[in-house]
Amino acid sequence: MVPGILRKQNYATRCILWVSLLLLVVLVSANDRQATNEAFMKGERFVFRAMYHSRFTGNVNAGDASLTIKPETVVMDGEPTMKIVGRANTNSFFSMFFRVENEYVSWFHEEHLAPVRFTKNIREGRSRRNADVRFLPDPGQVVSSDTIIEAPPFVQDIISAYYFARTFDMEGVQPGDAFEVSFYHSDEVYVSRILFEGREQITTSLGTFNTLRFKPEVLEGKVFSQPYPMTLWVSDDKNKIPIRAESGLVVGRARLDLVQFGGLKNMITSFVP
Repeated sequence: MVPGILRKQNYATRCILWVSLLLLVVLVSANDRQATNEAFMKGERFVFRAMYHSRFTGNVNAGDASLTIKPETVVMDGEPTMKIVGRANTNSFFSMFFRVENEYVSWFHEEHLAPVRFTKNIREGRSRRNADVRFLPDPGQVVSSDTIIEAPPFVQDIISAYYFARTFDMEGVQPGDAFEVSFYHSDEVYVSRILFEGREQITTSLGTFNTLRFKPEVLEGKVFSQPYPMTLWVSDDKNKIPIRAESGLVVGRARLDLVQFGGLKNMITSFVP
C-alpha cells in the first residue's frame, strides 16, 4: 500500500514546497520593495522527519528533509546572495521500494531577498529531473534551459519564498484572512490562495509551541481529496520557523515535523515550558 502511494507523490518534496510557500502572504509591488530581515541569518538549519499514517499501516517513518542557509555570502552575477539548500530523502526502508534523493538550491539577494538563481536535482525512483534557472528582474523574465517566460521582477522560487515571507509582521492578521501568492515552479508562474486559520498551541517531539496555522488552496486531483489538503503550523515569534506540515490524502495522511534546528537569529519565545 505505502510504496504504491509513494509512486504517485513524493510527500517529503511536496511538504518542502509548501513550507517554502505558505507564509508568502503579501503580494509585493513589481516596481519596488524593501525587506527588513529580522527573522533569520546565515547558518540557520532545520531538519524534518516525514511520516505516513493510515489505518492499514499505522505511523510509518518515510524519510527526512532539511533546509539550510549556508554560513558564507555567495557572490552571484555580481550580487551578494544567501545560499539556501533544501533536501528530501527517503530512509533505507522506503528506498528499497522507491528511492527519493532531491536537492533544491536557491541563491537570493541579501538586501531585497529576491532570487537570483535556482537549481534542482531530482531523483525519484528511476526518474531524473534537473533544472538551472536565472531570474532577471529588469526585463521581468525567468530563464531556464528550456524556455524564457515573462514574470514579475520579484517573483520568488519555491525556496526563497518562505524566507522572504518570514520578514513580514503577522501581528495584525486575523483568522479568516486570505492572501494570494505568486511563485515560479517548473517553467510556470503560479498563483495560490493562502488561508490564515488562527493561532494554535501544538505539541511535537521538541515540546509545545504557540503557532500560526495556515492552509493553501490547491486544485483537487488524484492525490489530494480536498481543496485545502495541507496545513502548516509556524512558530508565533520573530523566527517564524516551520514546526509542522500535514496533508490529507486520498488514502491516509502525511506529516512533516521539525525535529532539529540551529543557528536561529532570535530566541524562541513561542516555546511553552
